Amino acid sequence: MRYVAGLDGGGTKTAVAVADESGEVIAAFESGGINYNGQDEASIEASLRDMLGRIGEAAGGLDRCAYLCIGAAGVSNPAVSARLTAKVRESGYAGGLLITGDQETALSGAHESEYGMILIAGTGSICFGRNERGETHRTGGCGHLIDDEGSGYAIGRDLLSVLVRAHDGRLPETVITDLVYGKLGLKSVRDIIGYVYDPARSKKDIAALAPLLTRACELGDSAALGIAQRSAASLAELVAPVAEKLALQTGALAMAGSVLLNNVYIRDAFLERLQERYPEITCITPKKDAANGAVLMALNRLRGAK
Repeated sequence: MRYVAGLDGGGTKTAVAVADESGEVIAAFESGGINYNGQDEASIEASLRDMLGRIGEAAGGLDRCAYLCIGAAGVSNPAVSARLTAKVRESGYAGGLLITGDQETALSGAHESEYGMILIAGTGSICFGRNERGETHRTGGCGHLIDDEGSGYAIGRDLLSVLVRAHDGRLPETVITDLVYGKLGLKSVRDIIGYVYDPARSKKDIAALAPLLTRACELGDSAALGIAQRSAASLAELVAPVAEKLALQTGALAMAGSVLLNNVYIRDAFLERLQERYPEITCITPKKDAANGAVLMALNRLRGAK
């Protein structure tokens, strides 16, 4: 019996699934992050050694793992992919290896197929698709400094922007002010500025404010409802080029990420916009996670097919 393994490499942790040739998952666990944008070389190497050791234990020896698929952010950079490949080999793995973007493994898990479209709106935002001719297209995912509209980060940023504009009279009073102050334990715009521009602050801290939008919308706050509508429009804007370029206007779109799954105001507004333009696109929730998507991609390559 041969085995395959799939890795979903995140910024702080990596989800791993190990399956036999029939596709039955025999082990699943988590280890450290393997993102070169967020970890140092030593910690990535330690995480890979831990994961490969545990894969070997599950398979009855690392040499019995015939194919390994790693989905991670940042691997479109050839230098990052080469460094990750080198570390995997140095850690003792000699079998088949595929390193690809985490949006690809997420798509495969969501559809249980390498074909279709996926829209992910979590801390960041990205849309990715592949048609049955093997053509792919991606929109978004270029980072919070220049992109990621409709994401948790963008929503958190917009909530903070509403707060400061309402404070100085550019906008009417809003419930967002008290919600943000309460969440952060702060009392003034001066405190907010100090919080946001603290060098220790990350985009995840700003994205953590995004759930407040739901409560503000429930209270009928006009500024919050405006953020929800703009976020929905931005997410619909991500889907359109993918559907058009890949001729998937009648295909399936998986919706993933905390923004789409947890904020009903954004999700409903997004679905309404998408339905108006593409009435034959079917929206689904992911069937499986990205680690299982990586397993599927590994199995397909082991079997010599997609």
